[in-house]
Amino acid sequence: MTTPPRTTPGTTATTATTARATPTTDRLPRRLTARVRILLWLLLVMSVALGAVAATTRSILLRDVDHRVDRLLAQETGEFANFQRRGKDPDTGRPFAEPARLLRVFLERQYADPDEELIGLVGALGTDPAQIVQNRQLRVDEPLFRDAAALRRIFDAPHAAGSDDGVRWAKVTVARGDGGPEAAFVVAFHPERERERADDVFRVLLVISAVALLMTTGIGWVVAGRILLPVRLVRTAAAELTEQDLTRRIPVHGRDDVAALAETFNAMLDRLERAFAAQRTFVDDAGHELRTPITIVRGHLELMGDDPAEREETVRLVTDELDRMSRIVEDLLLLAKAERPDFIRPEEVQLAELTADVFVKTRALGDRRWELAEVADRRARLDGQRITQAMVQLAQNAVQHTVPGASIRIGSRTAGGRVELYVADSGPGVRPEDAEVIFERFRRGTARRGSLGSGAGLGLSIVKAIAEGHHGHVRLEDTEGGGATFVLVVEEERT
Repeated sequence: MTTPPRTTPGTTATTATTARATPTTDRLPRRLTARVRILLWLLLVMSVALGAVAATTRSILLRDVDHRVDRLLAQETGEFANFQRRGKDPDTGRPFAEPARLLRVFLERQYADPDEELIGLVGALGTDPAQIVQNRQLRVDEPLFRDAAALRRIFDAPHAAGSDDGVRWAKVTVARGDGGPEAAFVVAFHPERERERADDVFRVLLVISAVALLMTTGIGWVVAGRILLPVRLVRTAAAELTEQDLTRRIPVHGRDDVAALAETFNAMLDRLERAFAAQRTFVDDAGHELRTPITIVRGHLELMGDDPAEREETVRLVTDELDRMSRIVEDLLLLAKAERPDFIRPEEVQLAELTADVFVKTRALGDRRWELAEVADRRARLDGQRITQAMVQLAQNAVQHTVPGASIRIGSRTAGGRVELYVADSGPGVRPEDAEVIFERFRRGTARRGSLGSGAGLGLSIVKAIAEGHHGHVRLEDTEGGGATFVLVVEEERT
């Protein structure tokens, strides 16, 4: 009986069902995509890098301005000091006697650079010094020679160089020995325009950086989209996968990590498809093959009477059918396990010993003339138990299709890098039309003369699965003199 959905007062069952049906993903906050995160990180790194380049360039340019000003001030003061020591008054031909005359003659012979002031100061203690100025190319709005207070500070400064309100200056004191008025030669430089040029370069770099960021944004968006396309395809494919459709695959381009991701995802889908196919095959095969014995068991039980002999015969038939059902289920489970990676567990075995063990075990399967034909005497990496299971199954198949006293040969050999184990019988052989189908599940081929078997048609399928688990195959050959030879080929490297 179906239990009706529980409701609370004022709430209908339909409302509750609708609330439960709402996808939980709708309530989750929308997250940034990998494409956007990559682009944001790229922009952040580019912004920091370009900003650092622009700031460093500006710093270097400003430092060059300071160095150039220092060199200019040192050059001008050096020239004046040399002129003061060696210069002659052109009117007398003797050393200069007056500071004012010395400064005037020197300044008349100089040509000031742009933004540079050459000033001669002459004055007494406590008074503003008189000025002799040379600034032919001065391009500043507020020259230093018009600022009496600044000139007084420079004239009275104890050091020979400094800065006053952004103006760099250096001075040379004129030596006097006769108690005359004090004098000094001053070189002043206005670095505003030089600094403005550095700032202009800085602004140009910022504009170029902004353009580069815009171009990087566009290119990065396109490139990130192309690189992450397989990731989006993986997400889309994963969302579209269902148990009924596992055929979708991701196209692989290139040999990078994203291509490796797509290849790994495709390999996972291959394994899932094989697993689901094996599961469906198992269910279909089990339903198809078990339906008949179940029907037989049910029919005999329904028709069973009270006669003890009849009941005994019915129990015998039912038990036989149940045993056959059990064998079918075990074989189907074994074939289902063949798709698992641990189906084959190889280890180093001695082929001669393995072949001899198989021969001893198969001799008890029937009254046949068993022969150990040949033995490969070397070691190989095999799953000894699975190989033994396959060989016993081939031997059982040979017994079912031969008569008592018939010859059955078992052997092993090597061919190149392969190992071959075989079972050869002297029965009627396999018809050509049956050779392509006998390894399929529940396919027994057409009736064969002398066949004593009544299996479900899974034995050779198990042999094929074991061979493929060893990266090999099963080959059917005609036996010389009549009969069939089944060769189990194992593609294993020699150890």
